[in-house]
Amino acid sequence: MSTSTEAIGQTPTKSCTHCGVHLELNVNWQEAQARQKKYWCNTCKQANNDSRMFVDGKYVSYNHPLYKAGRYRSFDDAAFSSLENYERSTEGMVYIITNPAWPKWVKIGMAVDADDRCNGYQTSSPFRDYSVVATISTKDRRKAEALAHTIAEKLTTDRRNEWFKLKPSQAKQVLAQVETELNGL
Repeated sequence: MSTSTEAIGQTPTKSCTHCGVHLELNVNWQEAQARQKKYWCNTCKQANNDSRMFVDGKYVSYNHPLYKAGRYRSFDDAAFSSLENYERSTEGMVYIITNPAWPKWVKIGMAVDADDRCNGYQTSSPFRDYSVVATISTKDRRKAEALAHTIAEKLTTDRRNEWFKLKPSQAKQVLAQVETELNGL
């Protein structure tokens, strides 16, 4: 790491603390970083920004209902670290999950993110064979899930909590009906 003096008209230079790339003031680093005694190139700064949220290595927008800066393995981890946001947040998804071990059954549930929820189920299956069949996004996931359960219950001969003895095509029709009713169409 070298520093030139401004007394002789040269631009101060540093090296990125993270990757070691040569930095030039106002080209790929800013003075504000210098006050923190961290010199990161713009690429490393973006990748390591403490004010961003990442779930399973993927960037999550500030607009997400469970946004909380940090790095999390799943949305469940993020939700429980920010339980207050999770309880207040109504947005999310209603989903249908299936598993070939129970070919005549579908699960109709709710989550902030259906794929993240499915990943949680995968840990209980040695074959990692749960799959999301269909989803709908909604402003009120609790209300939409309750409506989906009411509709599905009329179509099934058997129900076990959130699991319904339905064909996936019937469950998809349930979600389509929920979407229609919630949108007032």
